[in-house]
Amino acid sequence: MNGRQIEITLVSPGERLDKALKAALPDMSRAQLQRLIKEELVLVNGRVAKSSLKLEGDEQVVVTLPPPVETGLVPWDTPLDIRYEDDDILVINKPAGMVVHPSAGHEQFTLVNAVLAYCPILPVIGSEKRPGIVHRLDKDTTGLIVVAKNEIALRMMQAQFKKRTIGKIYLALAVGHLQPPNALIDAPIGRDPRNRKRMNVIPPGSSASLHARSAQTRYKTLVAFDEYTLVECTLLTGRTHQIRVHLAYAGFPIAGDTIYGYRKRQLGLKRHFLHATEITFKRPSDQQEMTIRAELPSDLQVALDKIEL
Repeated sequence: MNGRQIEITLVSPGERLDKALKAALPDMSRAQLQRLIKEELVLVNGRVAKSSLKLEGDEQVVVTLPPPVETGLVPWDTPLDIRYEDDDILVINKPAGMVVHPSAGHEQFTLVNAVLAYCPILPVIGSEKRPGIVHRLDKDTTGLIVVAKNEIALRMMQAQFKKRTIGKIYLALAVGHLQPPNALIDAPIGRDPRNRKRMNVIPPGSSASLHARSAQTRYKTLVAFDEYTLVECTLLTGRTHQIRVHLAYAGFPIAGDTIYGYRKRQLGLKRHFLHATEITFKRPSDQQEMTIRAELPSDLQVALDKIEL
């Protein structure tokens, strides 16, 4: 492997190898160093060692940094609204109009491209086109999204999503007087057989039901207006367009959603009124539970103010 090598002397008797390396190389996270040790890219006195090795003192250590992976992704230097950061993760408040990762028709100017400019090590984490991406938000959905900064953190965060231990709360403005005011929508979601770009609730027993996935959204009315309802939605599963599809299925589509709701936009909205306002997870470094929040963006707040006036 043609990588850069770092040679250091560790004078930390009785300390674990990974902990001593973190002190000696503060620009690298402990998870990154543990990954290098696991991949046998750290030699102690010329021998492969484990993270848990207790040092005796004056060990000669060689750390080999693998060459960067060529992904073709172009960093995009644009401001990011970072709501939390540590050695393992970023929690970003994503703006409207920003696609999360490159895809056909969106090769640049995505959240991934922006994070690459801020955190260049990202290309080696996970998928080449989706490095560090733990979960996604629709292009025009604003709010909180988690990006992992190393492989261990990525796997740990993905495991939390798979076990459904991560709490995600969204604010949505539904068209109509939502009834019942609080409920659980439990309806499987799959590709709409008539339009592959849309998702839809798939009735059991239909030909498309084989490819549908279970989906549960719990909603709670916050404010009931004459023609709209501000609701808090909690995702129990994470399907594509889930909240938008479920509220439309219930008969109360999201304001401004021209795909699943009315073609004419309401309240001057240029997008659907959906915002990922809160996320709760266990921090990879120490499993401490954290809750991060993001207020409504200005365009959605303006629309809400119009109703209240």
